[in-house]
Amino acid sequence: MKSSFRNRLGGLLILPAMLCLLWSNVQAQQSLTLDKALSIAETNSPSIQQQLLNLTRYQKNLEAQRAALKSKFSLSVSPVDYTNTRRFDSRFSEWYTNETFSSNATFRVEQPILVTDGTISLINRFGWQSSTAEFSGQAPTTNETFTNNLYLNYTQPLFTYNRLKLQLKELELSFENANISYAMQRLNMERSVTQFFYSVYMAQMNLNIAREELANTQKSYEIIKNKVDAGLAASEELYQAELNLATANSTLQNNQVNFENAKDQLKMYLGMDLFEDILVYADVEAVAVPVDLDKAIQNGLTSRMELRQREIEVESNQFDMIRTKALNEFAGSMNLAYGIIGDDNRIGNMFDQPTRNPQVQLSFNIPIFDWGERKARIEAQEATIKSAEINLDEQRKQIIIDIREVYRNLQNQLNQIEIAKQSERNAQLTYEINLERYENGDLTGMDLSLYQNQLSSRKLAYAQALLNYKLELLNLKIQTLYDFEKKQPILPSELYKINQ
Repeated sequence: MKSSFRNRLGGLLILPAMLCLLWSNVQAQQSLTLDKALSIAETNSPSIQQQLLNLTRYQKNLEAQRAALKSKFSLSVSPVDYTNTRRFDSRFSEWYTNETFSSNATFRVEQPILVTDGTISLINRFGWQSSTAEFSGQAPTTNETFTNNLYLNYTQPLFTYNRLKLQLKELELSFENANISYAMQRLNMERSVTQFFYSVYMAQMNLNIAREELANTQKSYEIIKNKVDAGLAASEELYQAELNLATANSTLQNNQVNFENAKDQLKMYLGMDLFEDILVYADVEAVAVPVDLDKAIQNGLTSRMELRQREIEVESNQFDMIRTKALNEFAGSMNLAYGIIGDDNRIGNMFDQPTRNPQVQLSFNIPIFDWGERKARIEAQEATIKSAEINLDEQRKQIIIDIREVYRNLQNQLNQIEIAKQSERNAQLTYEINLERYENGDLTGMDLSLYQNQLSSRKLAYAQALLNYKLELLNLKIQTLYDFEKKQPILPSELYKINQ
C-alpha cells in the first residue's frame, strides 16, 4: 500500500517536470518567416559583416586622406644636446677643444594645396646655445646665444601631374566601389537567404509528405493484415505491405535527417545559434506578375551596379596611365622661402638687428634616353584600358542576356505551375480510386505503393514549381533593380551603407 502511494507521489512529482521540459522545448523553437530571416541576416550574416569591415576600411582611408589636406601643426623639442669634441682648425692649423650645450624647439604649420599640389609652410625654430672653445696656450672662450629663425616656405612641383588630386580621387572611387560591393552583397544575401529558406521549406514539405505517406501505408497495412487474418488474401500481400511500411518508415527518417541538415545550413548562414530550433513558414502561392521586357532591360542598363564597377575600373586604369606617363618625364620643382633670423645673448634683443634670408631654388629632371621603357609601359597600359572598356561593353550585353533569360524562365514557370497543379490533382484522384480497388482486393500492395509514390512526387513537384517562380521573380528584381510585384524601382543608393 505504501509502495503504491510512493509510486503515485513520484508520478505526480515527475509530471510537472515533464510539462516544464516540454514547455521549454516549445519556447526554444523559433518561428521563422522569410522577412524575419532576411532581417536576421542583415545583422548577423558573416558575409555581410565582412563586407561592412571592408567598407569601413575604405571609408576610414578616405577620411584620413581628407584630414591630411587640412593644416598640420607640429612641435619638435630637443631639450638637451651636449657635445664635447676635439676638432682641427684648418685656418690656424691647430687643434682645439669645443664643448657645446644647446636646447631648441621647432614649431611647424604645413598646409597642402589641393589645387596646385604644392605645400606652404610656416616654420619657427627657437633655441639657446652655449659653446666653449679652448685653444692650446689660450684662455677658453665662451659664447651664449639665443636664436630664432622664422620663415615662410612654399614648395611647388612643376610640369607633372597633381598627385594630391589623383590620390584623393582614387580613394573616393575605392570607397564608392566598396559601397557597390556591399550593396551587391546585400542583394546576393537576399538571394542566398531565400534559397536556404526555401530549401528548409522543401525539406519540411518532404517530411510532411513522408508522414502522410507513412500514415497511408500504415492504413493499407492494417487493411491487408485484417484480410490475411480473415483468410481473404494471400500471405504474400501481407509481406509486401510490411515491406512498404518499412520503406515508408525509412523515407520518413531520411527526410527528417535532410530537414535537420537544411535547418543547420540556414542557421549558419543567418548567423543564428546552431542549437536553437526553428520552424519556417512561407507563403508560396504564386500570383502571375506582369513583366514588361523592354522596361526590365532599360532599368537594368540604367541601374545595375556592375556597370558602375566596370566604369570605375576604366577610370582607375586611366589613373595608372597618368602615373605611367610620368615615368622618366621632364619635371621640375620650385622652392621659395622668406624669413628673418635673429640672435643675441639676451632673448629680448634677438630681433634688434635681424637678418633677412630669402631663398629661391629651381630644379629640373631632364630625361635623355631610357631605351624605350616609357613607350613600352604606356603601350601596355593602353592595352589594359582597352581591355577594361571591352569588359564594360560585354557587361552591358550580359545584363541584357540575363534579363531575357529570367523573363523566359518566368513565362515557362507559370506553365509549369499549371501542369504541376493538374498533375497533383490527377495523382490524388488516381490514388483514391486505386485505394478503393486495393480495399476491394482488385489491386496488389505493390501497385498501390507505386500510386502512393506518384502522389508524393506530384505534390513535391507542385511545391517546387511554386518556389521556382518565387525565386525567378527575386532573380528578376536583382537583375533589373526593379520590383515588378510592387511596381517600383530599387535605387542603388538605397542599398549603400553610407546613405543608411
